[in-house]
Amino acid sequence: MADSIIQLSNHVANQIAAGEVVARPASVVKELVENSVDAGAVTVTVLVKDAGRTLIQVIDDGKGMSEEDAKMCFSRHATSKISSADDLLSLVTKGFRGEALSSISAISQVELKTREEGAEMGVKVQISGEEFKENEPISCSVGTSFAVKNLFFNVPARRNFLKSDQVELRHIVDEFQRVAMAHPNISFRLNSNGNDLFNLKPGSLRKRVVAIFGAKYDERLVPVDEETDVVKISGFVGKPAFARRTRGEQFLFVNGRFIKHPLMHRAIMIAFEGVLTPGSFPLYTVFLEVDPSKIDVNIHPTKVEAKFEEDQIIFAMLRSAIKRGLGKHNVAPSLNFEQELSISIPLISEGAILTEPKVNVNKDYNPFETSMSPKSSGFSGFSTFSKGSEKELDDLYGMLDNKMSEPSQSLEVSLGEELEGGLELTTDKVFQVNSRLIAVVRNEGVVVVNVKRAHERILYEGYILAGRGGGTIVSQRLLFPESVNLAKADTNLLLEASDILELFGLELSESESGEVEVLAVPSGLAGRLQDCLDSVLSALQDGTWADEEGKREQLAKVWAEAGAVNRSVAMTPEEMVDLVQRLFSCELPAVDASGRVAYTVFSSDFIETKFK
Repeated sequence: MADSIIQLSNHVANQIAAGEVVARPASVVKELVENSVDAGAVTVTVLVKDAGRTLIQVIDDGKGMSEEDAKMCFSRHATSKISSADDLLSLVTKGFRGEALSSISAISQVELKTREEGAEMGVKVQISGEEFKENEPISCSVGTSFAVKNLFFNVPARRNFLKSDQVELRHIVDEFQRVAMAHPNISFRLNSNGNDLFNLKPGSLRKRVVAIFGAKYDERLVPVDEETDVVKISGFVGKPAFARRTRGEQFLFVNGRFIKHPLMHRAIMIAFEGVLTPGSFPLYTVFLEVDPSKIDVNIHPTKVEAKFEEDQIIFAMLRSAIKRGLGKHNVAPSLNFEQELSISIPLISEGAILTEPKVNVNKDYNPFETSMSPKSSGFSGFSTFSKGSEKELDDLYGMLDNKMSEPSQSLEVSLGEELEGGLELTTDKVFQVNSRLIAVVRNEGVVVVNVKRAHERILYEGYILAGRGGGTIVSQRLLFPESVNLAKADTNLLLEASDILELFGLELSESESGEVEVLAVPSGLAGRLQDCLDSVLSALQDGTWADEEGKREQLAKVWAEAGAVNRSVAMTPEEMVDLVQRLFSCELPAVDASGRVAYTVFSSDFIETKFK
């Protein structure tokens, strides 16, 4: 039998490794920018075209490379960061594996220009799919310029799996922000298709956070600062009132490296317990400084995972530090550990006469008597409850009952023309259960409708109809445009989808300062605009659709979910009849936009069986 095991070539091995290191254009940006930081750059410029498909260029003014290093850097496991296994215990650089450049050169066309300090001439190296095309001296400034062209040109399956330009650009921005956040002393610039998305000047961490997210974030930041023998904690957390329902503003760094660590994230979330709305995620940019020998970042090629030797101790310290920071700025109650933990007993003045405390006991009280009115003997129990107090309580509860009977939220379903085929109902045939369900009495049984899911189905089909040009959504134009402060990348995503959102009743524009301005909103959604926008942004960032129709359907779904009435809402009989009729006028009234059951039917025969 012939031997079947063979040694793969370096080219094939590098293409396999590239699947782990280079998942998308954002991975290339991350690796190249981190190399620039390791090279001691003061200014880093990132240029991308077509969200990195056509070009990714990173230019820095670091120490540069010699001619020999310029060729050697594309070899697999070639690095200047470490020289032995012991160096892994004292890592202070971003890179160390020596895999990134070899992986990038295996699936793209790379042009490198570099010159080190003191050299008269630089060097230019061109590689296409790991094949060296050109190597010649050139005149260039000190530093390095990497131009990665036609990413995945020789792996068409990988290129076809890339998402839309908006989604890929969003991932590039995420990686750019993470490195820029970790190094506020370095100038960073990100340019996409000739337009500057970020131009960050050196400064403090607070200024860097504000420069990335916007001027309004300055008032939202709460500083965190704690130092122990195990870990030094610094950075900022956002005030709970400004927490959002989508992730994306959470940054955790260890020794200047961005990581994803579920345990540390949980510590931060626990610190916010009691002051944060459930389902919300606060902003945080937290830096941990740990002894490099007590942390392992050599877990995954992307180097975003880490293991701490003293994770439980750091967990407790991180939680306490953030809780303390919130308490110092009157955001949450805090324990003062510097205060002596003892019972405070007042001093007795000299000459004071001490008397034995007395206990009043009702000797006539009999627990077996039906009357709860003890005789007058100093007992201040039920005897103090007068008829006047009873009347006041009756008035109070009567007032509360009246308030509860009134609808607490208007249920507006504005879908333009009413669809045909509605159900003929009368107000005496419907009633509400627990403010969440509507029961409709019919001859053949009872139909129970879920209010939120029914409203969601109605909104969803209305948005779909409007998106196809078959209807209009009633919108409410604001008296004054309302500014929405978002990150630059989120602003671009939202504005690029503004045509579709306008069909859904949301009109947006870009202000002179680059912020998103809301001109009109769908009726009934003005008070929940931020939550709705967060849901839309989450869908846009995900980008799991194949065409424009799929994009409209996905946006209609999240917009309907965010805009549907809350679970518990008191409704008038007229509102209940209107909701049920509109639900049964939909094409698919049985389920909501997510496929969950919107109503169920209990037949008369089924109900009768419960009484046998």
